[in-house]
Amino acid sequence: MEKTKRRVNQTLLDLMYTAMFTALITVCSQICVPTPVPFTLQTLAIFIAGGLLGWKRGTLSVAVYILLGIVGVPVFAEFSGGFRVLLGMTGGYIIGFLFTAFAVGLMCDKLGRKLWVLIVAMSIGLLGCYAFGTVWFMIVYTRQVEPIGIAAALMTCVVPYLLFDAVKIAAAAVLVNRLDKIIKL
Repeated sequence: MEKTKRRVNQTLLDLMYTAMFTALITVCSQICVPTPVPFTLQTLAIFIAGGLLGWKRGTLSVAVYILLGIVGVPVFAEFSGGFRVLLGMTGGYIIGFLFTAFAVGLMCDKLGRKLWVLIVAMSIGLLGCYAFGTVWFMIVYTRQVEPIGIAAALMTCVVPYLLFDAVKIAAAAVLVNRLDKIIKL
């Protein structure tokens, strides 16, 4: 009986953390500078979710966020939602968020939450997101506008964001490192 109660309590906590970080990702998605690939704080929230919750709950938080967006809840940047967003030029980045949360969470689960681990994990996660997103951007841009090469796509989708994303990695790494010492999720 006691074991079942503990399992139910842990499941409820997992659901609460997942919902809480899904909400954080949603809020950070709306803090946005509109450009062809918007400047948002989504990745900051995803880094924190993966870092604090680990790969299972962190990835689940991102999956719930994406599913909410797919069914039409306006959770994506600029209060957008619907499957058409995933089919648009930024859809690959949204799918890449799954890889980001997974990579960050897995590395933190295996290697701990030391500052250097967090920075490396978040950098690897971001590279995966850039890869998914840039390839998808090239496919959609080529179909909708004109053929685009990898150099032009990187100059549009990655280079302008590098400094901003480095700041987000630094902020998220410090936050997760400090919070991990205070709270255990």
